[in-house]
Amino acid sequence: MDIHHHIAQRLRELRGARGYSLDALAERSGVSRSNISLIERGESSPTAAVLDKLAIGLGVALASFFDDSADGGEGHESAAAPSPHIRAADQPQWQDPASGYVRRRLSPPAPSPLQLVEVVFPPGQRVALDSAVPGADIHQQVWLLEGRMELTVGDTLWPLAAGDCLAMQLNQPIVFHNPGTVPARYLVALATVAPFAGFSPRSPTPARTAAPTATTPTARRQP
Repeated sequence: MDIHHHIAQRLRELRGARGYSLDALAERSGVSRSNISLIERGESSPTAAVLDKLAIGLGVALASFFDDSADGGEGHESAAAPSPHIRAADQPQWQDPASGYVRRRLSPPAPSPLQLVEVVFPPGQRVALDSAVPGADIHQQVWLLEGRMELTVGDTLWPLAAGDCLAMQLNQPIVFHNPGTVPARYLVALATVAPFAGFSPRSPTPARTAAPTATTPTARRQP
């Protein structure tokens, strides 16, 4: 399945699971009803910032839009158990239309509290995410493999050189910036440490009871 149609399907599933109308999600996320409708029909390619706002409105991690669908995922029979193996050629890849950063999901479809993502981040680009994942204790580590990155976690700026690793929790804004002249490449590891009942990285968290006030990668989560 094309990644944009996969995101469209996941957005419909997550919205339907919460019983939100288009108007309700628009109010909670700050994304217009017409834009949400276009995304759900696969007629619009949302940026990371837009997906982050939708994640806030739905009360899920940004990564939820790239997870396998509840009906069995891409290319799987619904009755078949998700595979613990995925070939490199089958790892889904997505490019942010705004910054051009490329996100590749490395983890297999089988459920796991750990997710691995590879990111290639263009020089001079910046992505800011603001959301936190409500009701879940999710930790993230960024291991820089090539190039340079600057991550601002909350109010703290962390310059990263190749080989450096930074740990953080997804409970505050995060800004990703490549100050260099060449692309940066890094590995993101996400783990759910103490989920509440019913939550896993591959299942949506319950929605917030109050409308969110911030946007996210701050969630600023992993881009």
